[in-house]
Amino acid sequence: QVQLVESGGGSVQSGGSLRLSCAASGYTYSSYCMGWFRQAPGKEREGVAVIDSDGVTSYADSVNGRFTISQDNAKKMLYLQMNSLEPEDTAIYYCAADPTDVCLTVQGLDATEYEYNYWGQGTQVTVSS
Repeated sequence: QVQLVESGGGSVQSGGSLRLSCAASGYTYSSYCMGWFRQAPGKEREGVAVIDSDGVTSYADSVNGRFTISQDNAKKMLYLQMNSLEPEDTAIYYCAADPTDVCLTVQGLDATEYEYNYWGQGTQVTVSS
């Protein structure tokens, strides 16, 4: 059974940084997509960043240049380094995974409303001005 557990959320002031982590277990697929998504109060969930099993990444325009997605395959960990945080980044952040050979970009995910198979429980990120 696949389990994804996020950690690292918290409260920071505008301009600050946070690093989110996602521990994956029970995941044995050789080809996959993993990503970070977020949902702000009153808004739909949106893609933030995705990475495939070869390390190819894609970012939402709103976070490009500020956020970095990375993975440690040996430890089965996914990370999201978030710098220059803004109040608009306040949301619950979710780690997600999908066993597939072809990963859509964040823009492709938003356009097609494709849903990843596995999701974590989410971690709250709050950025104050």
